Amino acid sequence: MKRILYAAVAVAALGLTGAVLWSGGASAAPASTFVLLDGSQKTTQDLRGRVALVNFWATSCVTCVAEMPQIMSTYDKYKARGFETVAVAMSYDPPSYVVNYAETRKLPFQVAIDNTGAIAKAWGDVQLTPTTYLVNKRGDIVKTYVGQPDFAELHRLIEKLLAEA
Repeated sequence: MKRILYAAVAVAALGLTGAVLWSGGASAAPASTFVLLDGSQKTTQDLRGRVALVNFWATSCVTCVAEMPQIMSTYDKYKARGFETVAVAMSYDPPSYVVNYAETRKLPFQVAIDNTGAIAKAWGDVQLTPTTYLVNKRGDIVKTYVGQPDFAELHRLIEKLLAEA
């Protein structure tokens, strides 16, 4: 875990994007309950059977805001094939900012607010945004990105995961 933290700090210090901090040897996504903007809840168990992108972000994060149109288009491209996206706003992000951002940008996927920071903690103590996890149909994390992903590579991986039984 320390190695991942040091790598994340190096990524942030160098201003790199799309750094893959962990890949291969899938591990189970942590059991989490996402409280969505409409007050409903979604759990990681609800994502089973679908390929999911779980994106930790903040309205104050320049890279998060810059990548959001590509996350939206990725969702739109694959949603009919069993792809899900959950954007998790960090605990320090004012809920009114998150709601305003989601409404004015017409985010087409589910947005959750991690009021207590418990979700970020469960997903590897996420500190840096954006941090994005790609989860397969079995509920295993298959790739983690800190910074903006290489979307062409991400799309190839999504295609592969959607094709799996």
